[in-house]
Amino acid sequence: MTAPVHTACPYCGVGCGVIAGAGGKVTADPSHPANRGRLCSKGAALGQTLDNKGRLLHPTIGGTRATWDDSLGLIATKFRRTIAEHGPDSVAFYVSGQCLTEDYYVANKLMKGFIGSGNIDTNSRLCMASSVAGHVRAFGEDVVPGVYEDFEEADLVILVGSNAAWCHPVLHQRLLAAKAAHGTKIVVLDPRRTATAEAADLHLPLAAGSDVALFNGLLSFLKGAGRINKAWIARHASGFEAAVNAAGPDDVEATAAACGVDPELLEMFYEMFARTERTMTVYSQGVNQSSVGTDKVNAIINCHLATGRIGRPGMGPFSVTGQPNAMGGREVGGLANQLAAHMKFDDPADRAALTAFWNAPNLTPKPGLKAVELFDAIADGKVKAVWVVATNPADSLPRSDRVRAALAKCPFVAVSDCWATDTTALADVVLPASAWGEKDGTVTNSERRISRQRPFREAPGESRPDWWMFAQVARRMGWKADFAWENPAAIFREHAALSGVANNGRRVFDISGLAGLDDGEYDDLLPVRWPVPARFSGESGRLFGFGGFPTPDGKARFVATPYQGLPNRSGREFLLNTGRIRDQWHTMTRTGLAPSLMAHTPEPVVTLHPGDAAALGIEPNGLVRLSTDEGEVVLRADLRHTVRRGELFAPMHWTDLFASCGPVARTVGARLDPVSGQPEMKATPASLSPVESHFHGLLLRREGSALADLCHWVRVPVDTGQLYRLTGLRALPAGDDLFRFAGLLLSVPMDAELLEISDVRRAVLRIAAIVDGALEACLFLARDPAGLPSEAAVIPMLGQPVPDPARSRLLAGRPYDAAACEGPRVCACFGVTRDAIRHAAVTHRLRSVSEIGVALRAGTNCGSCIPEIEEILRDVRMPAG
Repeated sequence: MTAPVHTACPYCGVGCGVIAGAGGKVTADPSHPANRGRLCSKGAALGQTLDNKGRLLHPTIGGTRATWDDSLGLIATKFRRTIAEHGPDSVAFYVSGQCLTEDYYVANKLMKGFIGSGNIDTNSRLCMASSVAGHVRAFGEDVVPGVYEDFEEADLVILVGSNAAWCHPVLHQRLLAAKAAHGTKIVVLDPRRTATAEAADLHLPLAAGSDVALFNGLLSFLKGAGRINKAWIARHASGFEAAVNAAGPDDVEATAAACGVDPELLEMFYEMFARTERTMTVYSQGVNQSSVGTDKVNAIINCHLATGRIGRPGMGPFSVTGQPNAMGGREVGGLANQLAAHMKFDDPADRAALTAFWNAPNLTPKPGLKAVELFDAIADGKVKAVWVVATNPADSLPRSDRVRAALAKCPFVAVSDCWATDTTALADVVLPASAWGEKDGTVTNSERRISRQRPFREAPGESRPDWWMFAQVARRMGWKADFAWENPAAIFREHAALSGVANNGRRVFDISGLAGLDDGEYDDLLPVRWPVPARFSGESGRLFGFGGFPTPDGKARFVATPYQGLPNRSGREFLLNTGRIRDQWHTMTRTGLAPSLMAHTPEPVVTLHPGDAAALGIEPNGLVRLSTDEGEVVLRADLRHTVRRGELFAPMHWTDLFASCGPVARTVGARLDPVSGQPEMKATPASLSPVESHFHGLLLRREGSALADLCHWVRVPVDTGQLYRLTGLRALPAGDDLFRFAGLLLSVPMDAELLEISDVRRAVLRIAAIVDGALEACLFLARDPAGLPSEAAVIPMLGQPVPDPARSRLLAGRPYDAAACEGPRVCACFGVTRDAIRHAAVTHRLRSVSEIGVALRAGTNCGSCIPEIEEILRDVRMPAG
């Protein structure tokens, strides 16, 4: 038996530790300080994502299998020729928070130090660039002051634009445990009533884009209430008067009107903040993904600087990042406007030190193009060669149709990835990359903690690490000696050594104390929080509690953030908000492989207020056309009072591989924050209209693929294959055309045995295809959804033998074993369904989440299902009527 391997989860910025055991079993690491033995639903399902089926296994050129030597040589040749003809800014890298720090380091060194362009940016631009910019403006450097222990030590925790219960559930569970242990108060500031808001003491459903108004109002309230820490400001900060003047007068009524909230509730929040010393403000994408995201960050920081509540136990602003190595990418300069090791473009000493350390012949003199600008430059023909690594911009970037068109016309596109995506389909060269479980390196989480991501399985086929690909191309471009590392440990040593160069306390980021690790010590490295300077033992904790900011005078900076409302809606009646759901990750290349993660939210929907739906004639679960100035998608309507009137929410994850609507990002605009370059993904003006449905269907197949433009469809992986939900936007074809249509949907071998029942008058068609005695595929079509069988009834039949007596039950959509029929899963970690929870609550008179946990285990791991369990229990306790 192979010894268990301690590694790091590849999902969010919490940075949980996991243990990979025999047979691909993945469990939580109780020794890791980030998660202490807990995992979320995605982390708990990691073992389901290790199947190599569908992996990219060999390099290809023009879609044809090629050797590594030919593929890398072609990339080097294309980049070298493009640079020679058009200059270094005609090429670019677009990388990812999925890259390990070592991958990032090599890519950044190659582009900024040797190619001589700043054109390397990352998909982290879409999630935390505004936090970076806000930190730099306030602190002088991109530094998160707090640590995770602050979640337990705070008396008041404010969650701003953060659905932590779904997006960072392990941290949310730490917070709820603190609430239960010593009464921590929780305030949620979010336009939607999310699962996080359900557990809050106070929820303020502020209007989209009004965060700056709210925190400016708080700053003015604190001054009016005499709660400003003048002595702390005098010693440790500057610019207070300009910031408070920009915030405007202390007028709770006016601020409440700007934010669209009850003035009494707003004043209650302000009072809570004013009187609670141990206050922590946690913020995420609702703050960052905004055209004024940097001002939002600084408006929050201003309130903490004004009260001196920073860097001490249980207090301070805290940015929770979206990706596992967003912070590691920031450390090595993965953003276009950064140099490595937190060095600055505008600091001559930093530039000279970096040039000497790297022996860089062409260190770029200026920042490069940020993500959205980069793809605009590709579209305009200014960037002529691009290498995309570990990300899928054809689905994830705003205006994704424009991004696809840009990549399609770009003279040369290389993509490194583990699976085929809508981006690899547009590449000239595709390189097979090592995936999680095969990669070796480090990541840094939201509290500055560096963890090892260790391999525990062989990389399939010819897949290789990203750092190796970059180094090999660099060698072929003529810089062999400067990219000669033999393993990730050597890269890490160089990265760590650079952090101490020309530093002497000038920069907080300093891990030079780790530069002397040999290969064995690197392999054994335990999670450690930076800074770790030379001659330092242990790990660092909170920062800035006693000042010492990395600015010329050692003081923090208040930043004036005058409130700017959102632009007008251009005649459109809604604002579209996009984001994550509980069990999915990015564009589903990994989580889409796990059937348990599809059970909670199996298809993309657009959530709107029932009052808005009634005004537009939109029915529950009916199809609607969501349109913006950028594009349109057809989604199913989800009617809930959890969103404000005039606002919509749609998940970001689905792509052309999983749904006919494709990515919702094709409808998202590209207004940019002028400081951070982060796009507005929370408030795109939009319109909705109902779409008529002509027929409905269920399709099950052993093999999955896109269905082209046959109808509106959503693909849902299940344990034995793929389930498709079908809705006709046009009438069903008739006669032979109907059977041809059915054949295209079924996509089965010619020799398959077909069973069929049809009723033309009722527009009912049921076909089953049997191969080698087992159900290969089946299709149920009907004019009305009531004419379809239960999904839970037919799914267990797929791939199973079909005995002769059961054939009639198969076409009738009745399970061979009635016990196999289950409702939708609420708890993804343990596969517990809504029906099972309701049954246990009624039968055994269970009345609390803890009792359900004892009986069924639901809610006892990541806890993200707890709000839904509470909802079920409320329904049981208070039946309708």
